[in-house]
Amino acid sequence: MATSPTTPASGLSPIQRVPLLMLGFVALFVGAGAGLVRLAWPMPELAATAAHLHGPLMVCGFFGVVISLERAVALSRLWAYLGPLATGLGTVLALSGALQWGAGLYVLGGLVLLGASLDVFRRQPALFTFTLVLGAAAWVVGAVLWASGWAVHTVVPWWMAFLVLTIAGERLELSRFMPPSPVATRVFATLLAVIVLSLLMAQTAWGVVVFAAALLALAIWLVKQDIARRTVRAKGLTRFVAVCLLSGYFWLAVGASVLLWAGGLQPGSAAYDAALHAIMLGFVFAMVFGHAPIIFPAVLRVPVPYHAWFYGPLALLHGSLLVRLAGDATGNFALTRLGGALNALALIAFILSTVTAVLMGTPALPKASKT
Repeated sequence: MATSPTTPASGLSPIQRVPLLMLGFVALFVGAGAGLVRLAWPMPELAATAAHLHGPLMVCGFFGVVISLERAVALSRLWAYLGPLATGLGTVLALSGALQWGAGLYVLGGLVLLGASLDVFRRQPALFTFTLVLGAAAWVVGAVLWASGWAVHTVVPWWMAFLVLTIAGERLELSRFMPPSPVATRVFATLLAVIVLSLLMAQTAWGVVVFAAALLALAIWLVKQDIARRTVRAKGLTRFVAVCLLSGYFWLAVGASVLLWAGGLQPGSAAYDAALHAIMLGFVFAMVFGHAPIIFPAVLRVPVPYHAWFYGPLALLHGSLLVRLAGDATGNFALTRLGGALNALALIAFILSTVTAVLMGTPALPKASKT
């Protein structure tokens, strides 16, 4: 979403946003470490004791902060910053042992994001802003269920929908450069309806299967309609973003296909690991890698110049997922374990490459008008 180059009196200055973002990165680092603990890798005590919080930390603690912070900047309203603040503090409390309070703050953060999304929809009624509202609502429902004692695997579809719908809504916003036909628009709206219906029936035998089928159809829709199909022939940052997008859609399709093949979400199974990480890591983080040079300048007013080395972490992300899913498919835990370690290494490489680009500086902010 577009942001103003200046900070209004009702918002926070870029330097004031940094602590909020750092709270998100705390969740990312500990959450990634917690995931490695689940794969039997030795980790510091903080990550080891948070192994059961891997999913909530990654979805709510990291993405909840980043997405709600971006929405607050776009909205330019001070109250909207309560979203990333509450979510970040929720992570601190959860890691401190006050899990119920932390979960409650995750709910509060989701509610603020939902309020901000509704405000955006009020100002600009459109299918893409409505999709953002649905995404925020999915986070809230998932957080409420988890805070109420539901197991993480039972709320995964809601949190998956939060991220997938948020990304789909933002890509739909940029489709104004290559507007979908009326038929394609109706198909997208139908897919939204099917996703919502499947979430409401997620505890039934067919609910997750319908959800997976809708995600697969959405992946196909995004590949066909996204302007990335054209901009991938460009150069520099524009091409890099397009490669990230198209490769992310591939992983969304893979994850949805695995869910369809497995017939649902069975915690602890190889299919569960493969589907979740194909979507939540392959799809979602490919989007993060591609949009970081655009989001960080908008949120922090810090230039992130494009460099060809950005492809390195992206290639490592995809390669690590291939290794992990190969381990899942063959029942070779050593491969799955290795893939998980390489997943974490890809995230570290992405952070280091972004920080290096910032430190090197750039004469102008990267343009995001047609990516």
